[in-house]
Amino acid sequence: MSDAPIEITAHPTINAIEAADWDACACPEATDGRPNDPFTTHRFLKALEDSGSVGPGTGWQPRYLSARQDGELIAVAPLYAKGHSQGEYIFDHNWAHAYENAGARYYPKLQIAVPFTPATGRRFLTKPGFEVTGMSALIQGAVQIAADNELSSVHATFCTEAEAIAGAEMGLLDRIGQQFHWVNDGYADFDAFLASLSSRKRKNMRKERMTANDFGGEIVELTGDQITQEHWDAFWVFYQDTGNRKWGTPYLTRDFFHFAHQTMRDDMLMVLALRDGRPVAGALNFIGRDTLYGRYWGCIEHHPCLHFEVCYYRAIDYAIRHGLAKVEAGAQGEHKLARGYLPVATHSLHWFGDAGFRDAVARYLDAERDAIDNEIEVLTSYGPFRKTDMEDHQ
Repeated sequence: MSDAPIEITAHPTINAIEAADWDACACPEATDGRPNDPFTTHRFLKALEDSGSVGPGTGWQPRYLSARQDGELIAVAPLYAKGHSQGEYIFDHNWAHAYENAGARYYPKLQIAVPFTPATGRRFLTKPGFEVTGMSALIQGAVQIAADNELSSVHATFCTEAEAIAGAEMGLLDRIGQQFHWVNDGYADFDAFLASLSSRKRKNMRKERMTANDFGGEIVELTGDQITQEHWDAFWVFYQDTGNRKWGTPYLTRDFFHFAHQTMRDDMLMVLALRDGRPVAGALNFIGRDTLYGRYWGCIEHHPCLHFEVCYYRAIDYAIRHGLAKVEAGAQGEHKLARGYLPVATHSLHWFGDAGFRDAVARYLDAERDAIDNEIEVLTSYGPFRKTDMEDHQ
Protein backbone atom coordinates (compact mmCIF):
# COMPACT_ATOMS: atom_id res chain seq x y z
CA MET A 1 0.00 0.00 0.00
CA SER A 2 1.32 3.42 -0.97
CA ASP A 3 2.35 5.97 1.66
CA ALA A 4 1.59 8.80 -0.76
CA PRO A 5 -0.72 11.53 0.56
CA ILE A 6 -4.44 11.30 -0.18
CA GLU A 7 -6.20 14.23 -1.79
CA ILE A 8 -9.82 14.82 -0.70
CA THR A 9 -12.12 16.89 -2.92
CA ALA A 10 -15.76 17.91 -2.45
CA HIS A 11 -17.67 18.18 -5.73
CA PRO A 12 -20.89 20.21 -6.20
CA THR A 13 -22.14 17.83 -8.91
CA ILE A 14 -21.79 14.11 -9.55
CA ASN A 15 -21.03 14.98 -13.16
CA ALA A 16 -17.57 16.04 -11.97
CA ILE A 17 -16.72 12.34 -11.51
CA GLU A 18 -16.84 9.91 -14.42
CA ALA A 19 -19.52 7.24 -14.04
CA ALA A 20 -17.04 4.39 -14.56
CA ASP A 21 -14.66 5.83 -11.94
CA TRP A 22 -17.44 6.34 -9.39
CA ASP A 23 -18.90 2.87 -9.96
CA ALA A 24 -15.47 1.23 -9.67
CA CYS A 25 -15.67 2.33 -6.03
CA ALA A 26 -19.44 2.10 -5.49
CA CYS A 27 -20.16 -1.27 -7.11
CA PRO A 28 -17.05 -3.13 -8.30
CA GLU A 29 -19.08 -6.36 -8.10
CA ALA A 30 -21.30 -5.14 -10.97
CA THR A 31 -18.67 -6.14 -13.55
CA ASP A 32 -20.25 -9.62 -13.50
CA GLY A 33 -23.87 -8.84 -12.69
CA ARG A 34 -26.01 -6.45 -10.70
CA PRO A 35 -24.65 -4.10 -8.04
CA ASN A 36 -25.33 -5.15 -4.45
CA ASP A 37 -27.77 -2.27 -4.39
CA PRO A 38 -28.45 0.33 -7.09
CA PHE A 39 -28.75 3.35 -4.79
CA THR A 40 -25.10 4.43 -4.62
CA THR A 41 -24.51 3.90 -8.33
CA HIS A 42 -23.62 6.94 -10.40
CA ARG A 43 -26.83 6.58 -12.42
CA PHE A 44 -29.13 6.68 -9.36
CA LEU A 45 -27.44 9.68 -7.75
CA LYS A 46 -27.30 11.45 -11.13
CA ALA A 47 -31.05 10.90 -11.60
CA LEU A 48 -31.68 12.54 -8.22
CA GLU A 49 -29.49 15.49 -9.16
CA ASP A 50 -30.55 15.95 -12.79
CA SER A 51 -34.23 15.82 -11.79
CA GLY A 52 -33.88 18.56 -9.18
CA SER A 53 -34.84 16.16 -6.37
CA VAL A 54 -31.60 17.25 -4.68
CA GLY A 55 -29.78 20.54 -5.20
CA PRO A 56 -30.81 24.19 -4.83
CA GLY A 57 -33.99 24.71 -2.84
CA THR A 58 -34.29 21.12 -1.61
CA GLY A 59 -32.18 21.26 1.55
CA TRP A 60 -29.88 18.60 0.02
CA GLN A 61 -26.82 20.37 -1.41
CA PRO A 62 -24.44 17.89 -3.10
CA ARG A 63 -20.82 17.79 -1.93
CA TYR A 64 -19.74 14.40 -3.29
CA LEU A 65 -16.42 13.39 -1.77
CA SER A 66 -13.57 11.85 -3.71
CA ALA A 67 -10.27 10.51 -2.39
CA ARG A 68 -7.30 10.19 -4.75
CA GLN A 69 -3.87 8.72 -4.14
CA ASP A 70 -1.12 8.97 -6.76
CA GLY A 71 -3.82 10.26 -9.12
CA GLU A 72 -5.97 7.13 -8.67
CA LEU A 73 -9.54 7.46 -7.39
CA ILE A 74 -9.64 5.11 -4.38
CA ALA A 75 -12.86 6.13 -2.62
CA VAL A 76 -16.01 8.26 -2.98
CA ALA A 77 -18.99 9.12 -0.78
CA PRO A 78 -22.43 10.67 -1.41
CA LEU A 79 -22.06 13.70 0.87
CA TYR A 80 -24.68 16.44 1.19
CA ALA A 81 -24.92 19.68 3.15
CA LYS A 82 -28.33 19.52 4.82
CA GLY A 83 -30.52 22.43 5.87
CA HIS A 84 -33.08 20.19 7.61
CA SER A 85 -33.54 16.56 8.67
CA GLN A 86 -36.22 15.51 6.20
CA GLY A 87 -35.90 12.49 3.92
CA GLU A 88 -33.34 10.71 6.13
CA TYR A 89 -35.40 8.20 8.18
CA ILE A 90 -32.86 8.30 11.01
CA PHE A 91 -34.46 10.87 13.25
CA ASP A 92 -32.32 13.53 14.90
CA HIS A 93 -34.92 16.27 15.38
CA ASN A 94 -34.56 16.07 19.17
CA TRP A 95 -30.79 16.51 18.85
CA ALA A 96 -31.38 19.58 16.68
CA HIS A 97 -33.80 21.08 19.22
CA ALA A 98 -31.42 20.44 22.11
CA TYR A 99 -28.46 21.88 20.22
CA GLU A 100 -30.32 25.03 19.25
CA ASN A 101 -31.87 25.44 22.71
CA ALA A 102 -28.28 25.61 23.97
CA GLY A 103 -27.75 28.59 21.68
CA ALA A 104 -25.89 26.88 18.82
CA ARG A 105 -26.78 26.20 15.16
CA TYR A 106 -27.47 22.56 14.28
CA TYR A 107 -28.02 23.28 10.58
CA PRO A 108 -26.41 23.08 8.16
CA LYS A 109 -24.97 19.66 8.89
CA LEU A 110 -23.21 17.12 6.67
CA GLN A 111 -24.95 13.90 5.67
CA ILE A 112 -23.38 10.88 3.95
CA ALA A 113 -26.47 9.17 2.66
CA VAL A 114 -28.65 8.20 -0.26
CA PRO A 115 -31.39 10.85 -0.18
CA PHE A 116 -34.92 9.62 0.62
CA THR A 117 -33.73 6.01 0.71
CA PRO A 118 -33.84 4.03 3.97
CA ALA A 119 -31.93 1.05 2.56
CA THR A 120 -28.76 -0.38 4.08
CA GLY A 121 -25.65 -0.30 1.93
CA ARG A 122 -22.07 0.89 1.87
CA ARG A 123 -21.74 4.63 2.36
CA PHE A 124 -17.93 4.83 2.25
CA LEU A 125 -17.44 3.59 -1.28
CA THR A 126 -13.92 2.24 -1.52
CA LYS A 127 -12.17 0.57 -4.41
CA PRO A 128 -11.19 -3.05 -3.60
CA GLY A 129 -7.92 -3.08 -1.68
CA PHE A 130 -8.49 0.39 -0.22
CA GLU A 131 -11.25 -0.42 2.26
CA VAL A 132 -9.47 0.80 5.40
CA THR A 133 -7.44 3.61 3.84
CA GLY A 134 -10.36 4.88 1.78
CA MET A 135 -12.93 4.89 4.59
CA SER A 136 -10.52 6.60 6.95
CA ALA A 137 -9.74 9.27 4.34
CA LEU A 138 -13.42 9.93 3.63
CA ILE A 139 -14.29 10.27 7.32
CA GLN A 140 -11.34 12.55 7.96
CA GLY A 141 -12.27 14.60 4.91
CA ALA A 142 -15.92 15.02 5.96
CA VAL A 143 -14.96 15.90 9.54
CA GLN A 144 -12.38 18.41 8.30
CA ILE A 145 -14.96 20.11 6.08
CA ALA A 146 -17.35 20.31 9.03
CA ALA A 147 -14.67 21.71 11.35
CA ASP A 148 -13.38 24.23 8.80
CA ASN A 149 -16.90 25.54 8.23
CA GLU A 150 -17.95 25.37 11.90
CA LEU A 151 -20.73 22.89 11.13
CA SER A 152 -22.35 21.04 14.00
CA SER A 153 -22.08 17.46 12.84
CA VAL A 154 -21.49 14.72 10.29
CA HIS A 155 -23.87 11.77 9.86
CA ALA A 156 -23.63 8.58 7.78
CA THR A 157 -27.03 6.88 7.65
CA PHE A 158 -27.99 3.31 6.75
CA CYS A 159 -24.37 2.24 6.53
CA THR A 160 -23.42 -1.41 6.82
CA GLU A 161 -22.72 -3.08 10.15
CA ALA A 162 -19.07 -3.50 9.14
CA GLU A 163 -18.83 0.24 8.45
CA ALA A 164 -20.50 0.99 11.78
CA ILE A 165 -17.95 -1.13 13.63
CA ALA A 166 -15.04 0.45 11.76
CA GLY A 167 -16.44 3.95 12.27
CA ALA A 168 -16.88 3.41 16.00
CA GLU A 169 -13.24 2.33 16.20
CA MET A 170 -12.37 5.66 14.56
CA GLY A 171 -14.25 7.56 17.26
CA LEU A 172 -17.67 8.06 15.65
CA LEU A 173 -20.89 7.26 17.52
CA ASP A 174 -22.74 4.16 16.29
CA ARG A 175 -26.52 4.32 16.39
CA ILE A 176 -28.86 1.41 15.71
CA GLY A 177 -32.40 1.56 14.39
CA GLN A 178 -34.90 -1.03 13.26
CA GLN A 179 -36.52 -2.18 10.04
CA PHE A 180 -38.51 -5.19 8.85
CA HIS A 181 -36.92 -7.54 6.30
CA TRP A 182 -38.12 -10.81 4.79
CA VAL A 183 -35.43 -13.50 4.57
CA ASN A 184 -35.50 -16.27 1.99
CA ASP A 185 -34.78 -19.54 3.79
CA GLY A 186 -34.24 -21.38 0.52
CA TYR A 187 -37.97 -21.61 -0.24
CA ALA A 188 -38.89 -23.42 -3.46
CA ASP A 189 -42.06 -21.35 -3.88
CA PHE A 190 -44.56 -19.25 -1.91
CA ASP A 191 -46.29 -22.37 -0.60
CA ALA A 192 -42.99 -23.51 0.91
CA PHE A 193 -42.76 -20.17 2.70
CA LEU A 194 -46.34 -20.59 3.94
CA ALA A 195 -45.43 -24.02 5.29
CA SER A 196 -42.92 -22.37 7.63
CA LEU A 197 -45.67 -20.33 9.31
CA SER A 198 -47.94 -21.22 12.18
CA SER A 199 -51.29 -22.64 11.08
CA ARG A 200 -53.27 -19.53 12.03
CA LYS A 201 -50.88 -17.14 10.28
CA ARG A 202 -50.77 -19.36 7.21
CA LYS A 203 -54.57 -19.36 6.93
CA ASN A 204 -54.69 -15.60 7.44
CA MET A 205 -52.09 -14.98 4.74
CA ARG A 206 -53.93 -17.17 2.23
CA LYS A 207 -57.15 -15.33 3.03
CA GLU A 208 -55.50 -11.94 2.56
CA ARG A 209 -54.06 -12.93 -0.80
CA MET A 210 -57.41 -14.29 -1.98
CA THR A 211 -59.21 -11.13 -0.84
CA ALA A 212 -56.66 -8.88 -2.52
CA ASN A 213 -56.76 -10.72 -5.84
CA ASP A 214 -60.57 -10.53 -5.87
CA PHE A 215 -60.46 -6.72 -6.18
CA GLY A 216 -61.95 -6.87 -9.65
CA GLY A 217 -58.89 -6.65 -11.84
CA GLU A 218 -55.43 -8.10 -12.39
CA ILE A 219 -51.99 -7.54 -10.89
CA VAL A 220 -49.00 -7.36 -13.23
CA GLU A 221 -45.25 -7.25 -12.64
CA LEU A 222 -43.21 -5.09 -15.02
CA THR A 223 -39.50 -4.47 -15.44
CA GLY A 224 -37.15 -3.08 -18.06
CA ASP A 225 -38.76 -2.24 -21.40
CA GLN A 226 -42.12 -3.56 -20.15
CA ILE A 227 -42.47 -0.28 -18.21
CA THR A 228 -43.90 2.51 -20.38
CA GLN A 229 -44.34 6.25 -19.92
CA GLU A 230 -48.06 5.62 -19.36
CA HIS A 231 -47.14 3.41 -16.41
CA TRP A 232 -44.94 6.20 -15.01
CA ASP A 233 -47.75 8.73 -15.42
CA ALA A 234 -50.00 6.48 -13.36
CA PHE A 235 -47.32 5.77 -10.78
CA TRP A 236 -46.58 9.48 -10.37
CA VAL A 237 -50.20 9.99 -9.30
CA PHE A 238 -49.82 7.17 -6.76
CA TYR A 239 -46.53 8.57 -5.47
CA GLN A 240 -47.96 12.07 -5.08
CA ASP A 241 -50.88 10.75 -3.04
CA THR A 242 -48.60 8.87 -0.65
CA GLY A 243 -46.08 11.74 -0.50
CA ASN A 244 -48.73 14.32 0.30
CA ARG A 245 -50.15 12.18 3.10
CA LYS A 246 -46.81 11.12 4.62
CA TRP A 247 -44.55 14.12 4.18
CA GLY A 248 -46.78 17.02 3.12
CA THR A 249 -45.04 17.16 -0.24
CA PRO A 250 -43.36 14.43 -2.32
CA TYR A 251 -39.56 14.27 -2.06
CA LEU A 252 -38.94 13.18 -5.65
CA THR A 253 -39.84 15.21 -8.72
CA ARG A 254 -41.68 13.79 -11.73
CA ASP A 255 -38.44 14.14 -13.70
CA PHE A 256 -36.71 11.67 -11.37
CA PHE A 257 -38.84 8.84 -12.75
CA HIS A 258 -38.15 10.06 -16.29
CA PHE A 259 -34.37 9.92 -15.78
CA ALA A 260 -34.56 6.69 -13.79
CA HIS A 261 -36.48 5.07 -16.64
CA GLN A 262 -33.76 6.08 -19.08
CA THR A 263 -30.86 4.60 -17.10
CA MET A 264 -32.34 2.25 -14.47
CA ARG A 265 -35.43 0.54 -15.86
CA ASP A 266 -33.68 -2.83 -15.67
CA ASP A 267 -33.01 -2.15 -11.97
CA MET A 268 -36.70 -1.69 -11.19
CA LEU A 269 -39.74 -3.91 -10.64
CA MET A 270 -43.10 -2.16 -10.88
CA VAL A 271 -46.13 -4.03 -9.54
CA LEU A 272 -49.42 -2.57 -10.77
CA ALA A 273 -53.03 -3.39 -9.95
CA LEU A 274 -55.14 -2.84 -13.08
CA ARG A 275 -58.91 -2.54 -13.17
CA ASP A 276 -60.46 -2.41 -16.65
CA GLY A 277 -56.89 -1.97 -17.91
CA ARG A 278 -56.35 1.18 -15.82
CA PRO A 279 -53.73 1.25 -13.02
CA VAL A 280 -55.43 1.86 -9.65
CA ALA A 281 -52.54 0.98 -7.31
CA GLY A 282 -48.85 0.23 -7.58
CA ALA A 283 -45.54 -0.41 -5.86
CA LEU A 284 -42.04 0.32 -7.10
CA ASN A 285 -39.15 -1.94 -6.11
CA PHE A 286 -35.45 -1.75 -6.91
CA ILE A 287 -33.56 -4.96 -7.70
CA GLY A 288 -30.18 -5.57 -6.11
CA ARG A 289 -27.75 -8.43 -6.51
CA ASP A 290 -29.38 -10.53 -3.77
CA THR A 291 -32.02 -8.17 -2.34
CA LEU A 292 -35.30 -6.67 -3.53
CA TYR A 293 -35.88 -3.19 -2.12
CA GLY A 294 -39.48 -2.08 -1.72
CA ARG A 295 -39.52 1.70 -2.06
CA TYR A 296 -42.80 3.37 -3.03
CA TRP A 297 -46.51 2.58 -2.91
CA GLY A 298 -49.66 4.46 -3.77
CA CYS A 299 -53.22 4.05 -4.98
CA ILE A 300 -56.26 5.91 -6.26
CA GLU A 301 -58.72 3.22 -5.17
CA HIS A 302 -58.81 1.40 -1.85
CA HIS A 303 -59.45 -2.35 -1.87
CA PRO A 304 -59.11 -4.74 1.10
CA CYS A 305 -55.63 -6.24 1.48
CA LEU A 306 -54.45 -4.91 -1.91
CA HIS A 307 -51.61 -2.97 -0.23
CA PHE A 308 -50.31 -6.17 1.40
CA GLU A 309 -50.47 -8.10 -1.87
CA VAL A 310 -48.88 -5.49 -4.13
CA CYS A 311 -46.16 -4.41 -1.69
CA TYR A 312 -45.28 -7.46 0.40
CA TYR A 313 -46.55 -10.74 -1.01
CA ARG A 314 -45.64 -10.02 -4.63
CA ALA A 315 -42.17 -8.95 -3.48
CA ILE A 316 -41.74 -12.26 -1.63
CA ASP A 317 -42.99 -14.15 -4.68
CA TYR A 318 -40.51 -12.35 -6.93
CA ALA A 319 -37.60 -12.89 -4.53
CA ILE A 320 -38.29 -16.62 -4.31
CA ARG A 321 -38.62 -17.02 -8.09
CA HIS A 322 -35.38 -15.15 -8.73
CA GLY A 323 -33.34 -16.65 -5.89
CA LEU A 324 -32.93 -13.38 -3.97
CA ALA A 325 -31.86 -13.67 -0.35
CA LYS A 326 -34.14 -11.04 1.16
CA VAL A 327 -36.68 -8.28 0.72
CA GLU A 328 -36.17 -4.94 2.45
CA ALA A 329 -39.56 -3.31 2.85
CA GLY A 330 -38.40 0.18 3.82
CA ALA A 331 -38.88 2.25 6.94
CA GLN A 332 -41.26 1.59 9.82
CA GLY A 333 -44.48 -0.42 9.71
CA GLU A 334 -44.98 -3.12 12.32
CA HIS A 335 -47.85 -4.43 10.18
CA LYS A 336 -45.09 -6.04 8.12
CA LEU A 337 -44.36 -8.43 11.00
CA ALA A 338 -47.51 -10.50 10.41
CA ARG A 339 -46.55 -10.83 6.73
CA GLY A 340 -43.23 -12.57 7.43
CA TYR A 341 -40.98 -9.50 7.65
CA LEU A 342 -38.93 -9.71 10.85
CA PRO A 343 -37.17 -6.85 12.69
CA VAL A 344 -33.48 -6.30 12.03
CA ALA A 345 -31.03 -3.66 13.23
CA THR A 346 -29.92 -0.80 10.99
CA HIS A 347 -26.84 1.34 11.57
CA SER A 348 -25.70 4.94 11.33
CA LEU A 349 -22.59 6.87 12.36
CA HIS A 350 -22.41 10.35 13.92
CA TRP A 351 -19.74 12.94 14.68
CA PHE A 352 -20.26 16.14 16.69
CA GLY A 353 -17.84 19.02 16.96
CA ASP A 354 -18.97 19.94 20.47
CA ALA A 355 -17.45 17.47 22.95
CA GLY A 356 -20.07 18.04 25.62
CA PHE A 357 -22.94 17.49 23.20
CA ARG A 358 -21.21 14.40 21.84
CA ASP A 359 -21.02 12.91 25.34
CA ALA A 360 -24.71 13.60 25.93
CA VAL A 361 -25.66 11.94 22.65
CA ALA A 362 -23.42 8.96 23.44
CA ARG A 363 -25.30 8.39 26.71
CA TYR A 364 -28.61 8.67 24.89
CA LEU A 365 -27.51 6.16 22.25
CA ASP A 366 -26.46 3.63 24.89
CA ALA A 367 -29.95 3.67 26.38
CA GLU A 368 -31.61 3.68 22.96
CA ARG A 369 -29.53 0.69 21.84
CA ASP A 370 -30.67 -1.37 24.83
CA ALA A 371 -34.30 -0.48 24.15
CA ILE A 372 -34.10 -1.34 20.44
CA ASP A 373 -32.27 -4.62 21.10
CA ASN A 374 -35.06 -5.58 23.50
CA GLU A 375 -37.76 -4.49 21.06
CA ILE A 376 -36.24 -6.56 18.24
CA GLU A 377 -36.16 -9.62 20.50
CA VAL A 378 -39.77 -9.15 21.61
CA LEU A 379 -41.12 -8.44 18.12
CA THR A 380 -39.29 -11.43 16.66
CA SER A 381 -41.02 -13.66 19.20
CA TYR A 382 -44.36 -12.39 17.85
CA GLY A 383 -43.45 -13.27 14.26
CA PRO A 384 -45.69 -15.58 12.20
CA PHE A 385 -43.28 -18.51 12.01
CA ARG A 386 -43.87 -21.90 13.62
CA LYS A 387 -42.14 -22.26 16.96
CA THR A 388 -42.60 -26.05 17.24
CA ASP A 389 -44.21 -28.83 15.26
CA MET A 390 -46.84 -29.17 18.01
CA GLU A 391 -47.96 -25.58 17.48
CA ASP A 392 -48.96 -26.34 13.92
CA HIS A 393 -51.43 -29.00 15.09
CA GLN A 394 -53.12 -26.99 17.82
